[in-house]
Amino acid sequence: MLKRLHIYFKERYPLFARFLLGCIVFLEIHFIILLNHGVTDFHIGFQELVGAYTVFAFLFWLRVADDLKDYETDLRLFPDRPLPSGRVYKKDIVIICMIFQAIALILNIVFMNNFLFFCILYAYGYLMSKWFFKKKKIQPSLPLALITHNPVQMFVNVYIISFTVIKYDLPAITLYTVMALWTLYFPALIWEVSRKIKAPKDENDYTTYSKLFGHKKSTIFVMILTLVDIVTNMILVFNLNKATILLFIILVSWMTWKFIRFIKNPEKFVLVQKVEIYTYIQETLMLLTIVLFLIVGKV
Repeated sequence: MLKRLHIYFKERYPLFARFLLGCIVFLEIHFIILLNHGVTDFHIGFQELVGAYTVFAFLFWLRVADDLKDYETDLRLFPDRPLPSGRVYKKDIVIICMIFQAIALILNIVFMNNFLFFCILYAYGYLMSKWFFKKKKIQPSLPLALITHNPVQMFVNVYIISFTVIKYDLPAITLYTVMALWTLYFPALIWEVSRKIKAPKDENDYTTYSKLFGHKKSTIFVMILTLVDIVTNMILVFNLNKATILLFIILVSWMTWKFIRFIKNPEKFVLVQKVEIYTYIQETLMLLTIVLFLIVGKV
């Protein structure tokens, strides 16, 4: 079983990288709220580690749930993946997933101040795993699946925001908490849509947005989301480092140019690869802004 799990983690959920992602997601939202509310006397300890682990464990649950949901489809379209290839058994990932979630549950009960929001997060995850009990209606519809499943990132954000505002006695609804709610939702939404936009020559039996709506309309939709996304980021960094705004403008201008090139000639490159580069740079800029503020203050 351990060898099979090693295969699964290596190919579907690399543990170190995903735990690092959990830390980045948690601390980015945590700090962006604190600093925008003028809180500089903060205490980072075991609770924050538990929060990061919870994000990591929850995203693992989503990965396992998706692989189980898509098993029949993967048998036809992606037979080399760990589960459909038979290199990993379903029971392997179910058992390890249950262990990860049990640890998250115990840690949140014992150490966290926002257990209610932990329950809300996992309730939404459960409904997702069950297709909101409307599998026959939602599964065949890519837009319905997007509308019902993609908001899960907002529930992750709410979990983090709730911890922060409770711990530091901050107002729950402000411009900054609302913007923080959206700040990691849009990148997830942009990536999810763009990975299902393909050039006509790359289409197969897999349902994509480009197949449903055409690559031009689908790309324009993602481009609009990207512009809205960058605005939320600029609002969140405005009080911390105004120089970052110029970098965001340069970044979104580059990405817009890529969108236009793809609309004109979708065979030039794979769109999602450019979106991933944009996302990595965007999140790096957010993290550097936070770090810079903590070191030298407002710029």
